[in-house]
Amino acid sequence: MWVGNFVRIKKFRAMKKEAKDTLAVVSACLMLVFGITLTAIGFALDPVGEIHDSVLWVLGQSLIYAGSIFGIAYYARGIVDRRMDAWERKAIDKVNETCECEEPEKEEER
Repeated sequence: MWVGNFVRIKKFRAMKKEAKDTLAVVSACLMLVFGITLTAIGFALDPVGEIHDSVLWVLGQSLIYAGSIFGIAYYARGIVDRRMDAWERKAIDKVNETCECEEPEKEEER
């Protein structure tokens, strides 16, 4: 019975991670759209052609946020995944080296 609960928990955690990644990407896209829209509106309002410093600050913050989601997060995740794969391969190789098992000898029938 506890095995079934463990499997359900593992599935829930995997789904939760996917939802977290999706939410991060969607929020980064929305932040980019917001920053670009605010900059365009600020450019069109009086005085025309002049953008206030606060609008540029918001654009900068949205670009930094989106860059951290798209760039750093995926780059770091790729590095971690590659390292984990390498460690896993090393562990498997080490087990295979130390466990070069010979076939057990058959006992003679009496």
